[in-house]
Amino acid sequence: MAKTTRHVIISGRVQGVWFRGWTKQQASSLGLTGWVRNRRDGTVEAIFQGDAADIDAMLKACWQGPPAASVADIRVADGVLSNFHNFRHLPTI
Repeated sequence: MAKTTRHVIISGRVQGVWFRGWTKQQASSLGLTGWVRNRRDGTVEAIFQGDAADIDAMLKACWQGPPAASVADIRVADGVLSNFHNFRHLPTI
C-alpha cells in the first residue's frame, strides 16, 4: 500500500492534558509513523504517516482526544513523505 502523510495542527485545550502521550499511543496502535509536539502558541502539531484509512481513523480519534482535552479545531494538510521508523515525541517549538 502507498503511504500517505498528513501534517496536523490541533487547537483547543490540548496542552497539559496528556494529548501528546495519548497521540503517540493511538498512532502507534494504528501502525502510523511520524511525530507529535507541543507548540508555544498552545496547539499540538503532528505528522501522521501510513495507510490513508489509518490516518483517517487517527484524525477522527483526535477530535475526541484524551478525557481532559477539548478539541476546538483540527487543520490538516498534505505532508512530505519521509522515512519515519516509529512514532515519537519531539521537543516543544
